[in-house]
Amino acid sequence: MLKKIIFLMALGLVIYSCAKVPMSGRNQLALVSNEELLPLAYEQYAQVLRENKVVTNTAQGQMVVRVGKRISEAVEKYMREQGFEKQLEGFAWEFNLIEDDIVNAWCMPGGKVAFYTGILPICQDEAGVAVVMGHEVAHAIANHGRERMSNGLLLNGLLGGAQAAMGQNPSLTQSIFLQAFGVGGQLGMLKFSRRHELEADQLGLNFMAMAGYDPRVAPGFWDRMSEGRNGAPPEFLSTHPGPGKRKEELQKQMPKALEYYERSTKR
Repeated sequence: MLKKIIFLMALGLVIYSCAKVPMSGRNQLALVSNEELLPLAYEQYAQVLRENKVVTNTAQGQMVVRVGKRISEAVEKYMREQGFEKQLEGFAWEFNLIEDDIVNAWCMPGGKVAFYTGILPICQDEAGVAVVMGHEVAHAIANHGRERMSNGLLLNGLLGGAQAAMGQNPSLTQSIFLQAFGVGGQLGMLKFSRRHELEADQLGLNFMAMAGYDPRVAPGFWDRMSEGRNGAPPEFLSTHPGPGKRKEELQKQMPKALEYYERSTKR
């Protein structure tokens, strides 16, 4: 009887704690509020910057910042127009290039973006950086990390938000946070990764187009990404959608993205 009561309470919490992803409209679990999440993300981001070499006064470093600003401004404009501006409360955009050979980039809640120099040869140029930037910003706008963390807390019986979870089991909560946001090269909870990657592809394609970058370069980037720098794909792609599936979904979204792109070039 007690187990049934606990199950029904958890089910009620799940139903109550739902949110919608902007643009796609998909329902997602949201046991953790951004008010709780953003301070954790900002602290972790600052730690990453302290522990790594940040590239600033170079053409590549400036390019990452430039692309980030263009895309973040386009995203803010879109969110205001669609009535989603509250979802950006507390955002403090930041874009940094980190010197490291790993092929990676990520965006934490609140718009904290890190690019690694290892991905730039695959990007090739500013438009390629925009493909990655749009994709990573989309993860933050779609609250994928919050969703993964919420699922992680629920699966481990840690209900009531991040602060309550920290009080119940701080080490486990910290581990769930790091996995949810892929910090340190982790991919997070892999059974959610494919769905989130395809959704970030869709939203990111639109975001780069809104910022005035031609979305038609995106399929080529994912081709290069699947080949890797030495003819072999990065290991993490084994858990992500294959390039064929990615390109198929991108082509479905391309007409809409081109509409955004044409509007952006007429300003």
